Amino acid sequence: MIIKVINKSHHPLPQYETPLSAGLDLKAFLPDGPIVLKPMERAMVKTGLYIELPEGHEAQVRPRSGLALKKGITVLNSPGTIDADYRGEICVILINLSAEDFVINDGERIAQMVVARHERAEWQEAIELSETERGAGGFGHTGVK
Repeated sequence: MIIKVINKSHHPLPQYETPLSAGLDLKAFLPDGPIVLKPMERAMVKTGLYIELPEGHEAQVRPRSGLALKKGITVLNSPGTIDADYRGEICVILINLSAEDFVINDGERIAQMVVARHERAEWQEAIELSETERGAGGFGHTGVK
């Protein structure tokens, strides 16, 4: 699939790090200098990227597992959805869930983006739904073991 992209940052375009990677790493574009995220603070971090996705596709912005585990940094609205008709800059809402300040530097890999197909649903109003073994059970109803 070909995706049109405008790159206003000075960083290379996102790329897949391994042949079987699903996600492309997004880098912070911080021409005015680093951002310091204090504990429980959030910030919108620019990437300098603008994309044109094909109809029927979305891009999902997700946390990087290493940042989440090692530093407590995650994407607040995970997964963030970029719709095919959005033409603005891709930005990432990060939050610091650790007890220590975290410095985001220009060019740092801050999130990953996965491009995926999606379906559009059409609602069909009904009076009742079919029965299943599970029924209305949810929120851990099957236990933990």
